[in-house]
Amino acid sequence: MASLNVSLSFFFATCAICEVARRASKALLPAGTYASFAREAVGAAQLAACCLELRVLVELGPWAGGFGPDVVLTLVFLLFLVHGVTFDGASANPTVALQEFLMVEASLPSTLLKLLAQVLGAQAACALTQRCWAWELSELHLLQSLMAVHCSSALRTSVLQGALVEGTCTFFFHLSLLHLQHSLLLYRAPALALLVTVMAYTAGPYTSAFFNPALAASVTFHCAGNTLLEYAHVYCLGPVVGMILAVLLYQGHLPRLFQRNLLYRQKSKYRTPKGKLSLGSVYSKMYKGE
Repeated sequence: MASLNVSLSFFFATCAICEVARRASKALLPAGTYASFAREAVGAAQLAACCLELRVLVELGPWAGGFGPDVVLTLVFLLFLVHGVTFDGASANPTVALQEFLMVEASLPSTLLKLLAQVLGAQAACALTQRCWAWELSELHLLQSLMAVHCSSALRTSVLQGALVEGTCTFFFHLSLLHLQHSLLLYRAPALALLVTVMAYTAGPYTSAFFNPALAASVTFHCAGNTLLEYAHVYCLGPVVGMILAVLLYQGHLPRLFQRNLLYRQKSKYRTPKGKLSLGSVYSKMYKGE
């Protein structure tokens, strides 16, 4: 339990530090810079640091910490609930930034800036978390610091199946995100946290259920077991395809690329009332002697 307490303290400290950084940058930076860069970088750092610590609990917890997957899944739900409440509108996910671009909700420069911030934030969190593990505050951190050089791949299935799993997770995540985008945060945050927890339970044994390219790049792209191209197919191409399919199913088209609705027929604004004869039909009947 001592190792679990250290991990809980790590989660609390990470969220607290990121919240301070978020509020400071919001107060000091222009609104556009904060929205497009600062809050995305801080959100990605918070997400990546917590994900890395969760991975330690998943891999080492059962035999070194004495706790099972129920503890980890509870932490996944609580952490994503906290993320949903504290992110202040940040997505910390490249596929969400691309979705906003395709939905004509963000410009190209703003989207590129968000993508850069998310990658930099996740990479910075990876470096700082490894530095924290080097302090060896718990047995789990001691073991993880020894194993960090020879980390194992998060992809535990074939590349094709892995891409399918990540794409499916991303599809359901974005479809839910689109349906809940106008809901109150009180309902949206726990609903998305529950969805992420369910997908972590079902897809975690295969790909670790990242459905976030920036997060996957910081956690597993440097690990042995697969090539960079294979990682890109699973954790980048799969989620992007899943996101596009979710937007198509929800919207019927990609507003950034074309306006025509491909899936749903748009009803005409004006309709001729049924059961009423037009003037031309009345005259034709008169001429026919009806």
